[in-house]
Amino acid sequence: MQADALFQHTEGDNSERFCRHPPPPHPQMLPASLWDPPPVRSGPPSPSWEKPGFCCQSLSQHAVGTDPPAERTGQRQNRGMRTRLGCLSHKSDSYNDFTAILPDKPNRALKRLSTEEATRWADSFDVLLSHKYGLAAFRAFLKTEFSEENLEFWLACEDFKKTRSAAKLASKAQRIFEEFIDVQAPREVNIDFQTRELTRRNMQEPSLSCFDQAQGKVHSLMEKDSYPRFLRSKIYTDLLSQTQRRLS
Repeated sequence: MQADALFQHTEGDNSERFCRHPPPPHPQMLPASLWDPPPVRSGPPSPSWEKPGFCCQSLSQHAVGTDPPAERTGQRQNRGMRTRLGCLSHKSDSYNDFTAILPDKPNRALKRLSTEEATRWADSFDVLLSHKYGLAAFRAFLKTEFSEENLEFWLACEDFKKTRSAAKLASKAQRIFEEFIDVQAPREVNIDFQTRELTRRNMQEPSLSCFDQAQGKVHSLMEKDSYPRFLRSKIYTDLLSQTQRRLS
């Protein structure tokens, strides 16, 4: 008997057993029910996975656990992050960025700003903040680092201390707290939990000093972190070069 035989006979038994791959049954041996045409389906249309055009692509559209609103939110966040990173990559951190937001026109400002004045900005952080053009240059630098909320909060506190109307005091304090101090505020500043909670308690009875501790923390953060980087930035060094060339 050859090895690739399809049937094997056993002794004392006239029946045949399949050994490897039996041939398909003869059509006449199939039950009659299998030869009948499939019944016509009535009622609602078949699900998409029963339609002839269903494929792997349509399966991915019916993936279990897909949340279309959440997916769209994630796409918007990704686009926002790409836009933010794109803006960062295009920021030149240069003298031109500074002149674009000067209080006066750039040419007029350069005529008024002397090299001696710009050099004094390096004496101390408070000297820089007290100078109109120094403040503008520092704000331009913070924008390149996306941390201008620290300076805006400090300036808001300085303006708040000048409030003389008791009727406006509470409303101004609440606006500052909601914009800069509260958790997930639009321009939340980086302060510790204890300072945040102390400021929150101060909101119960607002006073001109209710933001003093938070303002001091932010001032110290800018002085120790942002200010040294500003003095090494192209905004500041290019500005010094421009004033020196104007005098030469």
